[in-house]
Amino acid sequence: MSKKHSLIFCYLFFLLSVLKAEIRLPAIFSENMVLQRDVPIKIWGWTDNNEEIEVHFINQVKKVKANKRGEWSLQLDPMSYGGPYLMHIKGRDSNITLKNILIGEVWLASGQSNMEWTVKDVKDAPTEIRKADYPQIRAFNVEKALSPEPKSDLNGMWQSCSPATVGNFSAVAYFFARKLYVELDIPVGIINSSWGGTDIETWTSSSAFNVLPEHFKERYGDFRTRNLEEFTKENEKKKTAYYQALNKETGTIEKWETLPVDLSSWKMMRVPQLWEEVLGEVDGVIWFKYNIKLSKEVIKKQASIHLGTIDDADITWLNGVQIGATNGHAINRDYVIPENTLKEGINTVTVRITDNYGGGGFYGNADNMYLEIDGNAYPLNGEWYYKESVTNKQFGFTYISPNVQPSLLFNAMINPIIPFPIKGVIWYQGENNAIRAYDYCTLFPTMINDWRAKWGYEFPFYWVQLANFMAKDEKPQESTWAELREAQSRTLALPKTGQAVITDIGDADDIHPRNKQDVGMRLALITLNKDYGKKEIVYTGPVFKSMQIEGNKAIIYYKNAANGLLLHNKYGYVEGFTIAGADKQFEWAKAYVDGNTIVVYSDKVSNPTAVRYSWSDNPDVNLFNKEGLPAVPFKTDDWKWITEK
Repeated sequence: MSKKHSLIFCYLFFLLSVLKAEIRLPAIFSENMVLQRDVPIKIWGWTDNNEEIEVHFINQVKKVKANKRGEWSLQLDPMSYGGPYLMHIKGRDSNITLKNILIGEVWLASGQSNMEWTVKDVKDAPTEIRKADYPQIRAFNVEKALSPEPKSDLNGMWQSCSPATVGNFSAVAYFFARKLYVELDIPVGIINSSWGGTDIETWTSSSAFNVLPEHFKERYGDFRTRNLEEFTKENEKKKTAYYQALNKETGTIEKWETLPVDLSSWKMMRVPQLWEEVLGEVDGVIWFKYNIKLSKEVIKKQASIHLGTIDDADITWLNGVQIGATNGHAINRDYVIPENTLKEGINTVTVRITDNYGGGGFYGNADNMYLEIDGNAYPLNGEWYYKESVTNKQFGFTYISPNVQPSLLFNAMINPIIPFPIKGVIWYQGENNAIRAYDYCTLFPTMINDWRAKWGYEFPFYWVQLANFMAKDEKPQESTWAELREAQSRTLALPKTGQAVITDIGDADDIHPRNKQDVGMRLALITLNKDYGKKEIVYTGPVFKSMQIEGNKAIIYYKNAANGLLLHNKYGYVEGFTIAGADKQFEWAKAYVDGNTIVVYSDKVSNPTAVRYSWSDNPDVNLFNKEGLPAVPFKTDDWKWITEK
């Protein structure tokens, strides 16, 4: 080695020797955090290789030496609840001090948009925010991220609950935590890791998903095993072609709104409902038509058209005349019809719907779809003609979202916090999986068991059953949402599970009901009873036990009706029951309370074999227990599901 090279080497060695080895902690360890009480606490991080780390917390001092990769971890002994405390992490050249740490109960809150929904957007939000002075409730919001491989860290920070911070807390998680804190007087920490519009598959690890039967993987094609970066590049080309087609959209060029139109190539779809229920995951432009016959006497009178809510944008014509256009999924479409637009005989309503992402189409309440003439309503819900104009599916384009491959959110938003001890999980998800509800019977318990295996212990896992949503059924029919609720109920076969039923507090017109207070409270009732010794607390409404057939009547027995059944109907009728014979044709049933049972029958079914309750997207619910919790939806039959493939 030359003298010059020797000097350079010595200089570099000197620089490296004086550089400080910085200690780095995962983001989950920060000021204001809550640590789980009464269990060993793992602390971990990164530093220089072979450096000795020392952690001081309360009366404990723990030491460990980092490995050759600079990774280190140690374990604190179990501690009872309390605080606030300081934690000092010391290395050779640097140290970290974390302030305002509490020891209490830590719950992981996860799922899709209804778990993500924030306090600032709930009903009575200003009042809730003003009252939110709970410094012993803390929340950690995991920042959104995707990863094809398991990550070791994520982004986010712990915040103490106050009127200044609570607005961005998960509303369900906050009201859950508030109920626990008020009842227990123990600090509560919530880790909110949720993302709207996500499938359960993306929250499941690849090690668990990959051992499922092959049909679970078919919907991903080769996306599941492809390099995400390579796929993204190819997808961009398809995206360009798709957007070019949108700019030259077929229906607009060919003037599908004009009359007459040859409908022989158009298909039929019941509306209102999200078109994903029929077409699968499709975005783009789809046209709809509906014919309504009017008499000569009404066509000259003042008229308007009402189409409810549409996702995302519409242009609406009547008899080829444009009468309105709106952009926004939560806006009711109410359009005045110009004079001389209506005609005697067949009148054609044409709606061009553009959906940018997620659910698409008419999705509101059926009662909000009508033609109004001189104060009289003519229903517009029912079977409409539809035709796809330009959709992403036609071009093979897929939005890069958490759902493009399984495990993307598990890798980025769950895996990094697995070493962090938690009391349990609260979960609100399933809307996205409703069109594959039968598979959810497998996917949901698979994910729960997967998470428990990764953490290394069988923690409590409680979830929210799907709310009531969309149009009321005019006659009994199959329902993907009802099947998803059934899949959730079947998952109660797993130990240490529970579900909050909310079919009475949803919103027909909004997939995001604003009453998150009762949702969080009902979740809290479960854990207060099951995990915190408050056995006097009732946490579920009436649960189906058995059915007995007596002539043309079905007698329904419940597991937990000892305190009696409560009916919210002054005439004594129980709503929401259907009944069928061996022909599997369900009819609306008459039902009434008889002691602690429900008697169900229909004049149209002489030999009943099956009964269903709350079996629809938006069921009628007026059966509760004395504590005001709704009866749990159920089916007595084992007939094939519409989502079974």
